[in-house]
Amino acid sequence: MSDWPPKPQNDNTNLNSNVGQQPTGQEWKILEKAVLASVEEQRRTRRWGIFFKILTFLYILFVLVAFVKSCSLSSTDDGSMTSENHLGVVNIIGTIDSSSQGVNSTDTIKSLKKAFEAKSAKAVVLNVNSPGGSPVQSDDIWQEIQYLKKQNPDKKVYAVIGDMGASGAYYIASAADEIWVNPSSLVGSIGVIMPNYGVSGLAQKLGVEDRTMTSGNNKDILSMTKPINPEQRAHIQALLDNVHAHFIDAVKQGRGAKLKSQDPAIFSGLFWTGEQAIKLGIADKAGNIESLKRELKVKKTVNYTVERSPFDSILGRMGSEMGHGLGETINQKLGMNQDVKMQ
Repeated sequence: MSDWPPKPQNDNTNLNSNVGQQPTGQEWKILEKAVLASVEEQRRTRRWGIFFKILTFLYILFVLVAFVKSCSLSSTDDGSMTSENHLGVVNIIGTIDSSSQGVNSTDTIKSLKKAFEAKSAKAVVLNVNSPGGSPVQSDDIWQEIQYLKKQNPDKKVYAVIGDMGASGAYYIASAADEIWVNPSSLVGSIGVIMPNYGVSGLAQKLGVEDRTMTSGNNKDILSMTKPINPEQRAHIQALLDNVHAHFIDAVKQGRGAKLKSQDPAIFSGLFWTGEQAIKLGIADKAGNIESLKRELKVKKTVNYTVERSPFDSILGRMGSEMGHGLGETINQKLGMNQDVKMQ
């Protein structure tokens, strides 16, 4: 009998033996090395990726800073770079306080010094548009203007008031040789204020108990939940009157014989339009920076105001917010929530 076609052989035995066969120790070592090498390569790739991302970010940040600084330099005239006669402008714009965001004495004094030191600056112009603010900051700026005027007797100072030159802003403006206003400007408000509220009746109705503890009989003199006694009221009023007297003296010294009216209402905290202010003698004439340029026969203005870069402003704002939060906490703990303001 023929054996053709041949029958297929059963290789299940061989297959089963191959499946059950485990890698040898040497094979495991090779496999382990390969896996570890792959993991290490992935880690290395990830580290380099992070490094290049950081490097790219720093490069972009550097380019952005350089661009902003170049823009600020190109957009702001520098009086030291020009020999052409010009008006040196210093802005008094916004609330007057010690923060980097407001009109503070530190930056403003730097600006004034730059304007006075510029040989080609024919006059210094205070560009005023402010509701006022801190009496301390206002007086510091006023004192510096008076000092710089004495050091530079040939360089006049003009204050040009826009929408508003009130309270602390007028305090500063009064140091100028002349005050120019728009007929509709708001001018004056020569007074001092310390806001305070009493909510003791409301607290009782709501069942709120004030458990504030103090050392010193008058430490909580302006507590909102306790009535103020006559002695405390007299003390606070004397304090405000004292600051007000400084304000009045500064205005009288700055304006001198130009004050046409001796009406006490001028120093009562009232404010007037620019047109009324000229009649009272707390302003000199109607005009703006452009008309001042024409009168002094100067075609150019240079802004000497110290401008913080956007990054300085951001950092300053962050620091201000942090400081404000800390200050508020301390004030609340010590009971010192009230500020004296010229507003």
